[in-house]
Amino acid sequence: MATLSELLRGRTNLPDHDVEWLQVGDWQLVADLSFADLVLWVRSTSEWWEAVAHVRPTTGQLVFVDDQVGRIADPGRTRDLLDEAAAEQRILRVRQVVVPHEHGADQSVREEYIPVVRGGHVVAVLTRHTNLWTTRTPSRLELTYLATADALCRMVTGGEFPHSGAPTGLRRGAPRVGDGVIRLDVDGIVTYASPNAVSALHRLGHLGEVVGASLAQIVTDNVRESYPVDEGLPLVVTGRQPWRTEVVAGGTTVSMRAIPLTEAGQRFGAIVLMRDVGELRRRERELMTKDATIREIHHRVKNNLQSVAALLRLQSRRLPDGEAKIALAEAERRVGTIAMVHDQLSQGFDETVEFDTIAQRGLNAVVEVSANGAPVHTVTEGSFGRLRAEDATSLAMIMSELVQNAIEHGLGDAGGEVRIFIDRQADERGQQMVVVSVEDDGKGIDPARRPGSGLGTQIVQSLVSDLQGRISWEAVVPHGTRARFTATLRPIT
Repeated sequence: MATLSELLRGRTNLPDHDVEWLQVGDWQLVADLSFADLVLWVRSTSEWWEAVAHVRPTTGQLVFVDDQVGRIADPGRTRDLLDEAAAEQRILRVRQVVVPHEHGADQSVREEYIPVVRGGHVVAVLTRHTNLWTTRTPSRLELTYLATADALCRMVTGGEFPHSGAPTGLRRGAPRVGDGVIRLDVDGIVTYASPNAVSALHRLGHLGEVVGASLAQIVTDNVRESYPVDEGLPLVVTGRQPWRTEVVAGGTTVSMRAIPLTEAGQRFGAIVLMRDVGELRRRERELMTKDATIREIHHRVKNNLQSVAALLRLQSRRLPDGEAKIALAEAERRVGTIAMVHDQLSQGFDETVEFDTIAQRGLNAVVEVSANGAPVHTVTEGSFGRLRAEDATSLAMIMSELVQNAIEHGLGDAGGEVRIFIDRQADERGQQMVVVSVEDDGKGIDPARRPGSGLGTQIVQSLVSDLQGRISWEAVVPHGTRARFTATLRPIT
């Protein structure tokens, strides 16, 4: 399904600043405070009213089971009321209508048509649909929520809400209506606090009355000097700016968000949403500690492998020229290849790596060691992308061995060119895989030497098999050798 931004840009002629105004994520706040469904209507390029957003309440019974996005306003009452609300720039209320339920009996609904104004002109109309099926005496919480929702709707019509310039860059855990609501007057005195909000303040360490007290004083009395205090805290607890902050006290963390309430540009109060995010922050700290530990482990493994490679290098220097010295040199190279993968993992934040960096480093190292002064040019086309650590280690070894074989057995002392072609794709089951070809323009396959008989190619075949792939060698016209393999990649979650 298309996003709201895509719908607005594809179905309307609204300029970009109006599109940004409409896709602010505060419509859920209004829906929850209203206990009502909200539907956002805009004039399409064909001059019809079309629904581009539908927000359901998380605090009450919904009206529409099916999503209203894409619906065209029917000719008659709905379209007439949309036109009237947009033309007169005022809220229209329909006391009670009967709406056919998509999956059951008809239901009684109160409808309101709220013009969304920006810069003095109407950019959309917001309809609010309240289910009247259950009639009972509302509680003080419901009355406070509804009064606040009405104030926000008047601000929408006055072009004062939503606050598109409010910051949204804080960490996860943004408070919602169900987490706790406090209503403040113009002086920052609490006139109402929901039970969840009172509980959050109690966890901060406040044990006295909340209603009638200053929220700024409550928070100030319980904030410890040992914790850093956000500079936006005074603006939030007094309700003066649409800001977010967090308070650490009493062994927990409370996230707060202020929404000033205004009438004709004059602030008359505010609501403050708050949520106890202490457990969430504790888990985030544990994950950060775990990530740091994993990176440190990879760093130490890399250092240990480099130490092993250095020992092999020292040992090979003590041996005379021959097969033993060559074998130790190849073992040193293989250990160094694995160390490169752990070095890359030690710099990341998860168990995945951008493999192209590792492949290029490994390619340069193999060319430098194996060329023996002969000119070797390399060409790489395509990209491996991001891989899991298990796949990265195997692919690094495979690439190192194939490039080593291409230079040593294909090009020899004459030098030449090694070309690597990478194609990452999905198989018929939708699983990610990679197809790689390593070609050289050397003398070609030696008829007396069967591909796959050496230790290096046996290692490659084993690793390719572990990756549920296949490998083959073939001659390249007019001369040279191509090693082509496929590998199935583990999904990145």
